[in-house]
Amino acid sequence: METKSPANPELVFSLRRVTESAAMAAFSWIGRGDGQDAGRAALDAMRAALADVDIDAVVAIGEATKGEAPQPERGERFGHKSASFKADIAVDPVEGTSYLVRGQTNALAVLAVAPRGTMLNPGPAFYMEKFVASAPARGKIDPRWPVEKKLTTLAEVLGKDVFELTVFVLEKPRHRDLVNRIIQTGARVALYPAGDVAGALMAAIPGSGIDALMGTGGTPEGIMSACAIRALGGEFLARLDPQLQTEAKAVKEAGIDTSKWYERDEIIASDNVFFCATGITTGLMLEGVERTRTHYKVQTMMITGATGERQILTSYMPSERLASIAARDVA
Repeated sequence: METKSPANPELVFSLRRVTESAAMAAFSWIGRGDGQDAGRAALDAMRAALADVDIDAVVAIGEATKGEAPQPERGERFGHKSASFKADIAVDPVEGTSYLVRGQTNALAVLAVAPRGTMLNPGPAFYMEKFVASAPARGKIDPRWPVEKKLTTLAEVLGKDVFELTVFVLEKPRHRDLVNRIIQTGARVALYPAGDVAGALMAAIPGSGIDALMGTGGTPEGIMSACAIRALGGEFLARLDPQLQTEAKAVKEAGIDTSKWYERDEIIASDNVFFCATGITTGLMLEGVERTRTHYKVQTMMITGATGERQILTSYMPSERLASIAARDVA
């Protein structure tokens, strides 16, 4: 059930410090081949920054699969228990870790916040199939339709020809058939090795150059994206789609129906949401971190559900700020 305590829309400005701290901490690991260290540094910075936010937050989504970068544990608490806003959070200190350490695009630090009890609990499912599009597509697409019908219908509601559509798809072997079918309709495919969150947001923002996101990606990334997309008024449809044998077994034992498609408002059951994403490496949506001798330059997208506002803020942070956070965390 949704908490009755309202959240101040200005909370987003405190939350962006969290993703900015994570992004700055991860910067040193770009192109250095160590995802564990990159993720650990970003997570430590994120934990330290959350300690200063006036929120009573519980991690609802954020556990990593084996071999992935460190994540907070489900149920971990952040902020202050006395805070009036009781929240669920979903985080990814480094979204796109394996590509960050190879110096590739679209790595982000991401945080989504919703009132306590309003985020879908996906159980042990780490992967979900998604369909994302902008507001005109709300309620117009049946996710069970074939790819061809989804795209022809999307083109109609957007007032475009199918040949004008561009669909974001993660460049994974599991998507070979999907890519072929999209191309056969005449639409373009934008293939990226990482950037599930960025791709979803671009699909929900009119005029971004991306008209839809399709395919299977991470569940945490999906739920974080759904927070932002609810605030933006876009369409987000998802089905839990296990990719690993151990994951499939756990999902089956949990009694989860993997044929069910969840609507956006089932995934995030409140408009009172917050979303922040800070670029680590430059990508589709945001510029990456830049560092000089004295400052970090960071760029963050902030979305507030209560007002529907979307802002991109470029900030210049003194290098000492990150050092002081790290020192406090060690202490």
